[in-house]
Amino acid sequence: DASWEGNACAFQSVIRDGDLCRMYYRGLHYRHSGQPAQALADHERVLCMAESDDGINWRKPELGVHEFAGSKANNIVLTQSEMASFGGDAAHTSVFLDANPDCPADARYKVTVVGGKPKGMYTLGSPDGVHFTLMGEGPSVTDGAFDSQNLMFWDPVRAEYREYHRGFLDGNREILTAVSPDILSFPDPEWVTYPGAPREQLYTNAIQPYYRAPHVFVGFPMRYVDPGWTDPAMDLPGLDERLVRASSAKRYGTAITDGLFMSSRDGITFKRWGEAFIRPGPRQSRSWVYGDNFTFWGMVETPSEVEDAPDEISMYAVDGYWEGTYSEVRRYTLRVDGFVSANAPLAGGELVTRPMVFQGGNLTVNAETSAAGGIRVEIQDEAGKPIPGYGLADCPAIMCDSLRHTVRWNGGGDVRGLAGRPIRLRFRLSDADLYAFQFVPYVADPERPDVSQLSKQKADPTA
Repeated sequence: DASWEGNACAFQSVIRDGDLCRMYYRGLHYRHSGQPAQALADHERVLCMAESDDGINWRKPELGVHEFAGSKANNIVLTQSEMASFGGDAAHTSVFLDANPDCPADARYKVTVVGGKPKGMYTLGSPDGVHFTLMGEGPSVTDGAFDSQNLMFWDPVRAEYREYHRGFLDGNREILTAVSPDILSFPDPEWVTYPGAPREQLYTNAIQPYYRAPHVFVGFPMRYVDPGWTDPAMDLPGLDERLVRASSAKRYGTAITDGLFMSSRDGITFKRWGEAFIRPGPRQSRSWVYGDNFTFWGMVETPSEVEDAPDEISMYAVDGYWEGTYSEVRRYTLRVDGFVSANAPLAGGELVTRPMVFQGGNLTVNAETSAAGGIRVEIQDEAGKPIPGYGLADCPAIMCDSLRHTVRWNGGGDVRGLAGRPIRLRFRLSDADLYAFQFVPYVADPERPDVSQLSKQKADPTA
C-alpha cells in the first residue's frame, strides 16, 4: 500500500533466518485497470523486504538504503536503475539463504534477477539481505524466457546448486531446470516432466527442498486458465476492471489462476496433482483474477491459534492482483507434512509400501483419525509376510491426531531388531488420514497405570 509498492506486488520469497522471517517482494504498479489504479503514478520496479518475528505479524523496516520520491524512509533493497549495467530488472526475482557450507559470509543471501545484457539469469550476493552486489560478469543461465519467478538454491542432499526457470515448449508455459556445483555457471537446462498428468499452463514453480525431508522436492506452481468471455466468466468479481484490462490484452480480463501442488525425488520428474491446492476462494471482490493465488516461494513454521495444538506450516499467496491500488498477502496454514494424505473411509482401506531398509528404534506416524476409526500397522518381510509379533492383529488400533505418534504392538514399540533388513509396512486405515511415517531413535515405552481393578469398583447409579 506504499507509493513504491502498488497493485502488482508479486514473485515473493519467504525466508527464515534464525529467529527472523523475511519476505521479499516486487514493488510495481499496473495502471491499466480501474479508475483508482489509473490515478496512481508509475514508478520503476523495486525489490522490497518485510520482516516478522513469528511469520504471522509483519512489519516494513525503514532501511534507509534507496531513495524514493526524495526519501530513504522505505523498505527497498534493490532498484532497477542500480542494475542498469547489465539490464537488470527487479520484476522477476527470488531471494534465498545459501545453505552451501562453503558459501562466503558476504554472499549468504542471494537474489536471482533477469538481465538483458545479455539476456539471462544473474545472481547478486549480500551479507545481510539488504545490500546486494552483482556476482560474476554475466548470466549463469541463458536458455529460457525468464518472464516469471526464476529461482536457484543449494541442494544439501546432492551437494549442488539447482535452478528452475520459465520456458515455452510449443507455445505452452513450462519449467526448465539444471544443476551445477557453481552457482555462476549452469549447463543447458532440461524440461521438468509430469508423467500421467495433463498438460497445463504453469505460470510459476515455487520448487524447493521440503525442509523436514530435504531429499524430497515440493513445488507449488500457479496454474493459468483462460476460459474466454463465457457467461460464467462474466459473473466473476471485478468485471469493470477486467474489461479495462482486456482493452490492452484480452487475456488480462479473462484469465484466472489457482495454485497446485507437486512433488519429486529427483527434481526433474514430478507427481503433479490436478486438483487445486489453493482455490480462488469465496471473496466477492479482488478475487478470481489473473495473478491471484500465486504461492510464495518458501514456507515457515508458525504457532497454531488452537490452544495446545502443535506448530503448523504457514504459506502465503497473492490476493487482489492488478485490482485497485494495492495487492494483498493471504496466509494459509496446514499441518506439518500435510500436503497430501492416504485417506480411507470408515469401511477401511489399505496401503503397502515398497521394500525399504531403515535405521532407528521406533516407528512414528503423522496421522489423524476419528473416534470410531483408527490405524493398524503391520511390518512384513521383503516377500510380504507378516513378521511375528508385528502383524495387524498384534497392533491395537491407533486413535490420534498427532504429528508424531509412536506405533506400538502388543509387545511394545521397539523395532530395533528389524533395523538394517528389508521390510515392508502395511497400513490399514479406517476413517483416517496418514500424512507421513518416520523411523526415529528408540525411546522406551511409557509406564502405563494398572487399570485392571478400576472396573471392579461399584458404579455410581446416578452417573
